[in-house]
Amino acid sequence: MNEAPPRRGDEQFAGQVNSMFDRISGVYDRMNRVMTAGLDRTWRARAAERSRLQPGQSALDLCCGTGDVALVLAERVGPEGKVVGADFSRPMLDLAAVKPIPAGAAEVDFQWADALDLPFEDESFDAVTIAFGARNLADLDRGLEEMTRVLVPGGSLVILEITQPQRQPLKGFFGLWFDRVVPLLGKVAGDPSAYEYLPESVRSFPDAPVLGSRMDAAGLKHVRWTLMAGGIIALHSAVK
Repeated sequence: MNEAPPRRGDEQFAGQVNSMFDRISGVYDRMNRVMTAGLDRTWRARAAERSRLQPGQSALDLCCGTGDVALVLAERVGPEGKVVGADFSRPMLDLAAVKPIPAGAAEVDFQWADALDLPFEDESFDAVTIAFGARNLADLDRGLEEMTRVLVPGGSLVILEITQPQRQPLKGFFGLWFDRVVPLLGKVAGDPSAYEYLPESVRSFPDAPVLGSRMDAAGLKHVRWTLMAGGIIALHSAVK
């Protein structure tokens, strides 16, 4: 029996999201490629570039999933650098841990962590990235506070997320794709509730300007964002 999709505001939201990602871990990468026509790799690379990481520096990729962004960050910091990939889904972390490390890249330490209570000291990382995970946080502002806390002064926070386009024809296409096609793909993947949750999570997440203001409220500076794919993808960055 399929579980009901998680509902934000439900006391069990965090646990439901965790369970959902555990269930879909085996199809997660394939579904990402299908739903984005492979463009998610390009968007993740853009997020890693926006981190401004240099060789020898350190990075935390939060809500790392199967590790795609963490591995790109590992290439940027090189063998003398440090990258931690953190997630609350152990099956996702298991898949990330067996992906090959690119030549000349840092080893990646994949570990379990709660994004709202990170097990890292203050000022531990030169950059923090979170790709397609911010809208899954039970408390976005608490999550932003934690990400800011573990950044060194001058460090970068980068958020890559799906957002709702405001202009036609992309607005109409977005509604058709996420409300009709994505749930059908979820049925094919064997977990329709997970892919019913996806469009709902996007609708309930702040748009680009509001997210920018929430980052500013968390104490971050130089907040900016770029809209990609016709306004469907937002790439935010800021400095502590």
